[in-house]
Amino acid sequence: MARVKRAVSAKKKRRTVLSRAKGYYGAASRTYKYAKEQVQHSLQYQYRDRRNKKREIRSLWITRINAAARMNGMSYSQFMHGLRLSGIELDRKVLAQMAYEDIESFNELAGIVKKALEG
Repeated sequence: MARVKRAVSAKKKRRTVLSRAKGYYGAASRTYKYAKEQVQHSLQYQYRDRRNKKREIRSLWITRINAAARMNGMSYSQFMHGLRLSGIELDRKVLAQMAYEDIESFNELAGIVKKALEG
């Protein structure tokens, strides 16, 4: 069986790891051994946080809707329940955008929700 020389591929692998580790603190950006470990952890964090980002954004939307709903004298859960009763099908992203950028139309929507909750 032929002998395998690894110089070129091994050097490419190390260069890739060290280029990914640019900007890390201390030995994690300079030595292959520590850079390899840090890059592995960084990739795991990256994978995890792509999912966590979605949770955080949804939480922000809910916070904004809640703040705008409370300005109209109701809680977030009452507001969302009123939307269901009145048959308005807007998602949280759109509601949060209305609460943040166009408060007049959100207030009109809150008026509709109040009528739906009363009757």
